[in-house]
Amino acid sequence: MLLYQELSEQVIGAIIEAHKELGPGLLESSYEECLCHELSLRGIPFRRQVPQPVAYKRHRVELRISLGHCCR
Repeated sequence: MLLYQELSEQVIGAIIEAHKELGPGLLESSYEECLCHELSLRGIPFRRQVPQPVAYKRHRVELRISLGHCCR
């Protein structure tokens, strides 16, 4: 379980770093781009904008999510 705690701390640190560098008020895509770069710098593998089917009010929709290290 410690591995996940350490990984979580690294990912949260990368998120905070990207936000500190960019500041508030930008589009989500800007933060996503910089977060991906920050994760790469830290050697954390990830996949970007992975299609994920979700049921919404009995209707199937496909969301796009970013997956971290544990979901390669």
